[in-house]
This record gives sequence, structure tokens and C-alpha cells, in this order.
Amino acid sequence: MKYLFSIVIAGTMLLSACSNNNEKEQALIKQQAIAAVKDSLKLDSFKKAEVKKKEDAKIAAQVKEEKRTLLLAERNEAASQSSGNRNYEEPAASKKKGWSEAAKGTAIGAGAGALGGALIDKKKGRGAIIGGVVGAGAGYLIGRDKDRKSGRVQPKN
Repeated sequence: MKYLFSIVIAGTMLLSACSNNNEKEQALIKQQAIAAVKDSLKLDSFKKAEVKKKEDAKIAAQVKEEKRTLLLAERNEAASQSSGNRNYEEPAASKKKGWSEAAKGTAIGAGAGALGGALIDKKKGRGAIIGGVVGAGAGYLIGRDKDRKSGRVQPKN
């Protein structure tokens, strides 16, 4: 009986040892498969990123080429208009920038009027305010007239 009992125990140990080995091998195979899948996903994402960069570069090149083409077309058009029609057309009025004559007149008139009012009136503050308002109004009217003559503002009809 002892002999039979020891054979059963030895067999059980042998089977359990084989099954643990088999489970360890399966776990190792699963880990390797998971690592391979993760690597392939990473590789796939890198490939997608490279493809995206190439597409972006192509689009940027197309946009740059279109801008260059439009710029050349505008230059050619401007050159043909300026060389072909010099005697027949007046140059187009460019949009004026900066202060208008009315704004300059208002500023100068307000400053001069305030200075004059402060010098003339005994109460300096009151004279400066009144002179500034009157000077600003007069400067605006003079400057607006200059703007109408220069063509910046359309004259009254």
C-alpha cells in the first residue's frame, strides 16, 4: 500500500510539474504576443504620422505655388496696365492714410485756442476751456475745407 501511495503521489507531482511548466510557457507566449501587438500598433501609428506629414507637406507646397502664381499674375496685370495705358488713364487714387486735414486742424486749433484763452482770461481754467472749444471748431472747419479740395472728402452738392 505504501508503494502504491508513493506512486500516486509521485505521479501527481509529475503531472503538476508538467502542467505548471505548460502554464508558464503559455503565459510567456501570451506576453510575447501582447508585446508583438503593441509593437505593431506603435509601428502603424508611426507610419500614419509619416503619411500625414507627407500630405501636409504636399498641401503646403500647393498653397505656396498658388500664392506665387497669383502674385506673378498680379504683377503681370499691373505691368500691362501701367505700360499699355499710360497716356489714356489717370492713376487710380490710392487710399490716403494718416490724419486727415480736419483732424490736424482740430488738434492744432484746440491747442492754440486753449493757450490763447488761458492767456487772455483772468480765470485760466475757464479761458482755456472756452478757447480750446472755439479753436477746435475753427480748426476743424478749415481742415475739412482742405480735405474737400484735396479729394479726401466728397464736396457738398
